[in-house]
Amino acid sequence: MATATVSEKVIGEAEELPKAVVRRVVKEKLSQLSQDGADIQVLKDSLSAFSETSRIFIHYLSATANDICKESKRQTINAEDVFKALEEIEFPEFIASLRTSLEEFKQKNTKRKSDSSKAKEAKKSKTDEPATENGEANEKGNEDENEVDENGVDENGADENGVADTE
Repeated sequence: MATATVSEKVIGEAEELPKAVVRRVVKEKLSQLSQDGADIQVLKDSLSAFSETSRIFIHYLSATANDICKESKRQTINAEDVFKALEEIEFPEFIASLRTSLEEFKQKNTKRKSDSSKAKEAKKSKTDEPATENGEANEKGNEDENEVDENGVDENGADENGVADTE
């Protein structure tokens, strides 16, 4: 019996939402709703209740979205499944704001990926310039060679002849 209790506790802890995140979300929302902008204190029991309620809601929404996905004969839940699930569990008022948030997230991600790929291309164009030895272009090119440090050893520990030091 003790083993079941230990495994139940481990599973419960794994499914718990991070307390700091729950506290931050609750306090931010309460401060938005507060008329005088006062810092509102939230008891530990209240945070536990918010956390458990959120966890149950996520499970319920996930199960409903999963059912919608399976009805469509798919194995991957997409955003539309979640929106339909919200409607099915009678929370349609969340859909518009969630669609807006999802669009904003996609735009930020697209911009971040674009910026990242531009940076990679710029870095690559700098490293694609032919290597020179005594002012002349290296005939081998740089594509198949690993970068070497000041001792002539590459990142795999091999010297210029490709021999690795096995010490």
